[in-house]
Amino acid sequence: MTIVFIGLPASGKTTIGAEVAEKLGLTFVDADAMIEQRARQSIREIFADKGEPYFRELELDAVTTALATTDVVSVGGGAITNPAIRELLGSHQVVWLDAPISQLMSRVQENSDRPLLSGDTHARFIMLEEERLSLYAEAAHFTVDAGRDKDEVVTEVLKLIAGIQIISVDAGHPYQVVIGSGVLNRLAGALEAVDKVAILHPPVLSSMAADLAQELPNPVILEVPEGESAKTAEVLDHCWRTLAQSRLTRSDAVIGLGGGSTTDLAGFVAATYLRGIRFINISTTVLGMADAAVGGKTGINIPEGKNLVGSFYEPHVVLCDLDLLKGLPTEEVRSGLAEVVKCGFISDLAIVEVVTQDPSKVCDTTTKEFAEVLTRAIQVKARVVSGDLREQDQTHGAGRAALNYGHTLGHAIEKREGFTWSHGNAISVGMVYAAEVALRLGMIDADIVTQHREILGSLGLPISYSGSDWKSIRSTMSLDKKARGSQLRLILLDGLGDVRVVPNIDENILEQAFLAIRS
Repeated sequence: MTIVFIGLPASGKTTIGAEVAEKLGLTFVDADAMIEQRARQSIREIFADKGEPYFRELELDAVTTALATTDVVSVGGGAITNPAIRELLGSHQVVWLDAPISQLMSRVQENSDRPLLSGDTHARFIMLEEERLSLYAEAAHFTVDAGRDKDEVVTEVLKLIAGIQIISVDAGHPYQVVIGSGVLNRLAGALEAVDKVAILHPPVLSSMAADLAQELPNPVILEVPEGESAKTAEVLDHCWRTLAQSRLTRSDAVIGLGGGSTTDLAGFVAATYLRGIRFINISTTVLGMADAAVGGKTGINIPEGKNLVGSFYEPHVVLCDLDLLKGLPTEEVRSGLAEVVKCGFISDLAIVEVVTQDPSKVCDTTTKEFAEVLTRAIQVKARVVSGDLREQDQTHGAGRAALNYGHTLGHAIEKREGFTWSHGNAISVGMVYAAEVALRLGMIDADIVTQHREILGSLGLPISYSGSDWKSIRSTMSLDKKARGSQLRLILLDGLGDVRVVPNIDENILEQAFLAIRS
């Protein structure tokens, strides 16, 4: 991603941008300077000779080039008025340098080369502020008070952008996943024009929900049960009625604060209440960040199986604040890492390499190794769901169904164990099982099966299961959502990093693979 500075004229975009780039050892370009160099005219001359519309065309071309080729970019104050440029900025880190008009006035008194400030400069600033302020606020990922000393501004910018990643999910309704420490401060910006906000959370996050509520408009705090016990028709009905009694309308929003079960429920509530209102995911677990929060799948469980009732409903934004993972129990971290490793097996082998090199660092949510594998896993999921939101792709690569690697047996284990097994633990065993099936079909060799066992085991995840007999577990597997009629379809590796859907597998092979994972 490119770091982009926006703001009114004289807010310091070029000065701050250049210094930030220098301190980070990155390349920098001022889009306005690029325009002048290309046109061989000053911006004032371009305005005078060919008018503002022509200048905006040059600006769009320059900004497009700069974002594709440069690490840090400052754009002209009016660039934000171009919808095409606003769309381009969405996948980058945008810093709004906000300063009072009085401060800006003092900076331009000796500079008369700004065509949009000609005449009554103060009046022109007021006009520009009225025209652009809401656009800056909408586009910005970070807002910095630029009315202070330059060094203070640079220091704050460096602190804000450190370690932040923004991943765009370009599906039916494009949205962003923001990953890093302190990204929870973006919540207010995601709730612009919202009158009421319902926060769904488990009991353990009551204090956090109360703190969030203090910063939100007309909050409705709605406590739901912990874990999978929240995903029931009874809890769903309670949420609907609470929102109705609180008079939430279509201009309001629902926040899912918690792990995957909470965000699954919250997303389904938002998707169905008034036929759909704004929904924001704030994940507080590794599993939630790596899996449930991204992709737009929402739902609840019924006695016959997990997630058999639900909808595809995309969030407005997903906030993955790594600070929220501090103090998370080791078992929960490991459970989430199962979904991370899954993304490595099916697509991004760099994840496998990082885990293999030092599994202990990957298990520590404060390390760069953890941040890297989590971000890579989210990138895999974002890429897959962007191409196949509703799991309709039946190509060799399996489309979104690829994300269900290990889930057919994993979900069956969860169901047989009454959801006392964590999702990650069940999926870990499910991946070893899938590898054993693929081995017997000649799709992978024994070394890849061993790699599954060693990598998952090194993270403290289970790689065997003996809680049920084959006949019982096979019956439960038939309820898998990927099944077609009575036909079981498994997601299997066709070599590391490549997957496909395999139907009509011989029942003897399925049973033999199950016996191979018995502890």
